[in-house]
Amino acid sequence: MRHPRYTPPAGSYLRALLITLFAFSQVAGAVLPGETLSDKQQDDRARALYREVRCVVCQNESIADSGADIAADMRRDIRAHISEGKSDSDIRDILRARYGDYVLFRPRFSLATGLLWGLPVGVLLVGGAIFVLMGRRKSANDAEPDTPGLSAEEQARLEALLNRDPDSHK
Repeated sequence: MRHPRYTPPAGSYLRALLITLFAFSQVAGAVLPGETLSDKQQDDRARALYREVRCVVCQNESIADSGADIAADMRRDIRAHISEGKSDSDIRDILRARYGDYVLFRPRFSLATGLLWGLPVGVLLVGGAIFVLMGRRKSANDAEPDTPGLSAEEQARLEALLNRDPDSHK
């Protein structure tokens, strides 16, 4: 007996097509046609900066890919600053001053970022050193007994007690 071939329910292809079109429309709508600069070089600079700046709402998405209103405002600010003739580093500084170091995917090196990256390494090194020192101390303690040995007088008394006849107490 042959099994009938599986056929998807009616409308599933249409549903898949609509979901795909919706997903692409969200990405395509991130940078609207009205968000371009007339000068091609300036527009390329702006788009490069869009990819370097993190959306403060989406957090792990650049403002080039984000559809959030704040991302559109940030893109508008970047275009305005480029039109004013500001350099890329000046624009990054303005964004950092307004939104903090977190807004840039590649923040400048500072004491705060150095601590952020160096502290976990330092903790691992200190923890490793403590672990090694404790291991050495334990092995040194294992070699030496914790209680001091008996003096000659104490040893003689112990032997006398051990060699005594148990029946002599009676």
